Amino acid sequence: MARRPVPPAIRRRRVLMSVANHSVAIALSIMFLVPFVFILATALMTNQQALSPSIWPDPFRWSNFREVLTAFPFLRYTLNSFTYAGLATVGVVLSCVPVAYALSRLRWRGRQTAFLLVLSTLMLPPQVTIVPLYVIFVRLHWIGSLKPLIIPLFFGDAFSIFLLRQFFMTIPQELSDAARVDGASELQILTRVIVPLAKPAIAAVALFQFLYSWNDFFSPLLYAGNSPESWTLAVALTQLTTLSRGVLWNLQMAGALLFTIPVIIIFFFAQKVFVEGVTLTGVKG
Repeated sequence: MARRPVPPAIRRRRVLMSVANHSVAIALSIMFLVPFVFILATALMTNQQALSPSIWPDPFRWSNFREVLTAFPFLRYTLNSFTYAGLATVGVVLSCVPVAYALSRLRWRGRQTAFLLVLSTLMLPPQVTIVPLYVIFVRLHWIGSLKPLIIPLFFGDAFSIFLLRQFFMTIPQELSDAARVDGASELQILTRVIVPLAKPAIAAVALFQFLYSWNDFFSPLLYAGNSPESWTLAVALTQLTTLSRGVLWNLQMAGALLFTIPVIIIFFFAQKVFVEGVTLTGVKG
């Protein structure tokens, strides 16, 4: 039996009701998209037009992106950014997962004290520790490279430890006890029981760290600022404001757009895992 077509009046009413029900989400989406549209429009303008009241490129200047790619070693700085963000993410995951497991699943004297000490480091502003850390890295002869940005993260991150610990505590203890009865060691319990159940949380921590490292400007500027071959893309893009022709707003926006594309792609594909890692418990039921 063929279905009767929906009358146009009813169809319009359904559309209006759907728009009304999602009006707040639509308004917020527009607010977040307006700056991105502004960046894209400015990236396709000439520099003179970017400084004018015009809001739409005329003509579209796609060569701005090519000019950004050739203005400095764009690919080298992009590789430096991926190296920093990728190795920092690996370091945080490898170091924080065992620590979070020890603080959440194992019973040992001083566990709560150790956890409070880890949390207390979150209360320290970065400005408090930046000077002694810089002195340490100077004595290690690491200044001018990416080592001060990557190696310390292989010794843990307080926020990531906290997030993983809270997730691990939601996993039923009976699963670990059953594995111990079967003769599994703590390392086997961690790798074969806890980690598979905590994949959403681990993926969320990895995404947090990658985005932070990719967008980080202060630390690469401080530790690698005197070595152009070690610059990340965030530091290198500032060179567009120091050229002899002054601030090139169109190239600045084109560079910012290219800088944002990897983050958008990663977040687009990882958004489901990201939400699960923050909201779900360890076992689906």
